[in-house]
Amino acid sequence: MKRPSPLWLIPVAAALLLLVPAAASAQAPIATPSVPSHGAGGAVFTMSNAVSGNSVIAYRIGSGGALIPAGTFATHGLGTGASLADSGALALTANHEFLLVVNAGSHSISVFHVNAAPGPVLTFVDQTHSRGQVPVSITVHGWLVYVLNAGDSSRRGNIAGFQLGTSGVLTPLIGSREPLSTNAPTGPAQISFNPSGHVLVVTEKNTNLIDTYVVGTGGLAQAPTVTVSNGTTPYGFAWGKGGSLIVSDAAIGALSSYSVASNGALTVVSGSVADGGAAPCWVTVAHGGTWVYTTNAHGSTISTYQVGTGGTLTLVSAVAATTGAADTDMAVGGPHGQYLFVYDAGAGEIEQFAIGSGGSLTLLSAVFSLPATAEGMAAF
Repeated sequence: MKRPSPLWLIPVAAALLLLVPAAASAQAPIATPSVPSHGAGGAVFTMSNAVSGNSVIAYRIGSGGALIPAGTFATHGLGTGASLADSGALALTANHEFLLVVNAGSHSISVFHVNAAPGPVLTFVDQTHSRGQVPVSITVHGWLVYVLNAGDSSRRGNIAGFQLGTSGVLTPLIGSREPLSTNAPTGPAQISFNPSGHVLVVTEKNTNLIDTYVVGTGGLAQAPTVTVSNGTTPYGFAWGKGGSLIVSDAAIGALSSYSVASNGALTVVSGSVADGGAAPCWVTVAHGGTWVYTTNAHGSTISTYQVGTGGTLTLVSAVAATTGAADTDMAVGGPHGQYLFVYDAGAGEIEQFAIGSGGSLTLLSAVFSLPATAEGMAAF
């Protein structure tokens, strides 16, 4: 298995509880433009994360949802050859025109243009420094891109912003870099904009903290508000119905939901709703955020939740599906968002499930022989 051993789930004995004051209200950033879907047939992407050179491994979604190998594309950066213990290493723009990828081994991020069939599915556009050390997660909203840099033993983790140009070139946003909660390694897992693009969220595994950053004028992130996680080891997260924040409590086998205020304040809605699985670390949503899926990485199962009014969580199925060894990253794709793709790190495969009524999952197919170092997933 490429994922860390169960030791990474042990909470830090003296978790930091320092709260940073919330940032003052700021003007809203530029909204995401309304654009048509690019490449309507759909595609699935993961990355090799290889030390010798990182690459994106691509598949087109064919007739009946079959995954068709579509090539391997160099990022012109380096991987680490080991798990990043992250979520969101790859991200697509809302119109699926560009794919962004982290290169944790060379402290950079790469951009690809996504092409419609029948030509190559990806074209390399740009690579730039991540403005920090060890980038592990990336997010995009409209023309704004933010990367999460984990840092290392001597350099503090941070977030940093960029402007994504119409051609896919990234330009650093001066004044957008903001720190994580402490100088010590925090084990950050994921960064993501909320649906409106007004708030950035970062989860920290080592500290059991969730950082929120208000995004102000010109797309600049403000100083973080730091909140103690409801459950132990906040890891992956996704956005449920009504803009609710659904976070995995990886160490205790549960998910928690929060409401997110415009000033970045978090309020628990449903606290640590258990799924009975081991290490639910990755989270994704389907059908407009109504159905939530989490992979139980140490149990090789998928659990399903339903999101109700105000973001309330209800466990629908503790074992909605059984997967190959060590299921980790997930993504929803297909022309109507009808497929759930799951990367099984311990088996070197991507499994494809049909999403049915009530959020049910039916295994359709799988592709094999992914490299042991593979990491992350994005799909449309």
